[in-house]
Amino acid sequence: MPASPIRKLVPLANAAMARGVKVYKLNIGQPDVPTPEEAFKALAKIDRKVLEYSPSEGIRSLRQKLEQYYHKFNINVGADDIIVTTGGSEAVLFAFMACLDPGDEIIVPEPAYANYMAFAISAGAKIVTVPSSIEDGFALPPIEAFEKLITPRTKGILICNPNNPTGYLYTRREMMQIRDLVMKYDLFLFSDEVYREFCYTGAPYISAFHLDGIEEQVVLIDSVSKRYNECGIRIGALITKNKALKTNVMKFCQARLSPPLLGQLVAEASIDASEEYMQDTYNEYVERRKFLIDGLNRIPGCYTPIPMGAFYTVVSLPVDDADKFCTWCLRDFEYEGATVFMAPASGFYTTPGKGRNEVRMAYVLNKDDLAKALVVLREALKAYPGRTMPE
Repeated sequence: MPASPIRKLVPLANAAMARGVKVYKLNIGQPDVPTPEEAFKALAKIDRKVLEYSPSEGIRSLRQKLEQYYHKFNINVGADDIIVTTGGSEAVLFAFMACLDPGDEIIVPEPAYANYMAFAISAGAKIVTVPSSIEDGFALPPIEAFEKLITPRTKGILICNPNNPTGYLYTRREMMQIRDLVMKYDLFLFSDEVYREFCYTGAPYISAFHLDGIEEQVVLIDSVSKRYNECGIRIGALITKNKALKTNVMKFCQARLSPPLLGQLVAEASIDASEEYMQDTYNEYVERRKFLIDGLNRIPGCYTPIPMGAFYTVVSLPVDDADKFCTWCLRDFEYEGATVFMAPASGFYTTPGKGRNEVRMAYVLNKDDLAKALVVLREALKAYPGRTMPE
C-alpha cells in the first residue's frame, strides 16, 4: 500500500507550524471557499431524538435530490441507480471490489489520483498505466496505446474527468474513442466526475453517461466535497444502471452498515445552493487559475500547462528531485517566516522515474495567499541545493 503523496508530508508541515512558520498548503484539494449557508441551516435544524442508521444505499430523499441534480447535466439516471457512499473514495473502493477479482487489471492514464492505486491494491487488482506528458498538456494518449495494454485480465478503463492531478478535460472525440474501446472489449468504464462544475473551456461537459451504447458498463463516481466545499461531511455516490453490479456493490454497503447520517442531511440541503453561490465559486476558481498559472510560468525554470478543469495543476520545477525539494521546503526552508507545502508528483505515477521533477498544486487558496506562496516558491528554488539550473 503506497503512502499518500498528498498527506505523507503532513507531519513535517505540522512541525513547521509548531515552529511558528506560516505554511501555504497547496498540497491538498481542501478549498477555502465557504460552504453554502443551506448546509449550516440544515445542521442547525436537526431536531431528531435519535441519530439512527440510514439505509445502506443512503437516504432516499437525498438520492432523489441527486437524481434531479444529474438531470441538469443531461445525466439520465434515477434514484434507484444511485448509491450514497462515505465520500467518493468509498465509491471507488466499492466499484473495484465489486467489479474486479484478484489479478484483474484496469487501464488508467497517468499521472492519476494517487489513491486509485491504494484502492486497486485493496481489491487485489492491478493498475496498468498509459503515460501522458506535461509537454502536450497531459492530453489523452493515443487510443492505440490503450489497446496494446488489453489482456484477458483487463476488466476496465478508469478516467478522471476533469482530471486530478492535471486539470485536463477530455474532449468529445477522446471520450468517443474510449467508448469504442469499452464496447469492443466489453469493459467497465469507471468515470470519476467529481469536478464537473469546474470546466473552463466553454465546450459542453461530456459525462460517461452521455456515451451511447455502454450505459450498463459505466460506473460513475461522484462526491459533494468539492462542488459545495464540504470535504469533511464525507458524502459521495456510486451511480450504475447495471442491476447485477448494484446488487454486488450493495453487499459491501451492507457490510459497512450505512453512510454518515449527518453528512447526508447536509448534502441534501446543499444541493439547494443558489445559482449565485455556484457561479461565484466557479468565477473564483477561474481567477485563481489564471493568477497561479501566470505566476508559475514566470518563475525561471518552472512550467505548467493551462488546466482546463478541476482546481489542480502539475508543475515542472528546476530541481533534481521533487520529493526531496518538498521535504526540504517544510523541514529546512522558510522565507520571511513562511514556506510552501506541495504534493510531489511522483506519487501520482506508477511508472518508476516519472514525475521526478514535478509537483501537484491545488489552487484552493485566495489570491493574496497564492501571491505570497509564489514569492516563497521563487525564493525556495533560488536557495535549494539541488536546483538544476544556474541562478
